[in-house]
Amino acid sequence: MTRVRDWIVSIPTVIAFGLVLGLGDLLQRLTYRMGPRRYDHAIGVIHHWLIRTFAIAGARVHVEHRDRLAPSGGYVIISNHQSMFDIPLFGGTLSNHTPRFVSKRSLAKGIPTVSLYLTRGGNALIDRGDRTQAMDAIATMGAFCQDRDVAAVIFPEGTRSRDGSLGEYRLAGAAALIRSAPELPIVPAVLDGSWRLFENNLFPIPYGVIVRMRFGAPIARTADEDPEAIVEQCRAFAEATLDEWHTGQ
Repeated sequence: MTRVRDWIVSIPTVIAFGLVLGLGDLLQRLTYRMGPRRYDHAIGVIHHWLIRTFAIAGARVHVEHRDRLAPSGGYVIISNHQSMFDIPLFGGTLSNHTPRFVSKRSLAKGIPTVSLYLTRGGNALIDRGDRTQAMDAIATMGAFCQDRDVAAVIFPEGTRSRDGSLGEYRLAGAAALIRSAPELPIVPAVLDGSWRLFENNLFPIPYGVIVRMRFGAPIARTADEDPEAIVEQCRAFAEATLDEWHTGQ
C-alpha cells in the first residue's frame, strides 16, 4: 500500500512541479525588464512555490538556525549537495538574500525556469573540463554578489549525492569564491533528505520525506585567512551535523 500511495501522490506533485516551472519561466520573462528588484522578488516567489509543490507528496522542510543570518544581505554559503531541490530550497529559505549559485553549464539549456534563471541571474555556469573558465565564472559571480550585497551559494562536492552521503569538498572553486567576495561573511550550511525526493527520478516520490537544513554561525573575514582551510571547516560542520542527525544524538 505504501508503494501505491507513493505513486498516487507523485502524479499531482509532478504536474504541479511542471506547472510552476512553466509559469515561473513566463514570470521571469515578464519581470526581467522591470529591474533587478522585481526580478529578484519573482525568483523568490518561484522558489517558494517549487518547495510547496512537494508538500503534495507530504514532504516537510525543517530549517535550523536561520536566525544566525541577518534578515537580508550578502553571504558566501558553502553547503553539501543532494539534489536539484537544493537550489529552490536555498532560494526559498533565503529569498531576502536572493542567492546566486555555481552550476554546471549543461543546465543552461532546456529546463523551464531553471535555465533562464541560471543564464540571466548573475549565477556562475561552469565547464568542469575547463578550469580557467570555471574559476573566472566563479570569481565573476562572487564580485557580482558582493557588489549587489546578495548571497553566493556553492556546493563544493561538485555533484549531487545519490544516497545522502557526504563527498569530499573540492577546494579550488569554493576558495576562488571566497577570495572574490572578501567583504562577505562565510556561512557553512548542511542539508539532508532532499536526495530522497529524486531517488527514483520523481516516479515515485516517497511520501512524507523530511528535508532538514542547518546554518552554521557566520565566519568573520580576516586579512590572513586561509580560504582552503575555511572550506574544510565548512565540510567538517556538514559532516558533524549529518552524523548527529543520522545517529539521533
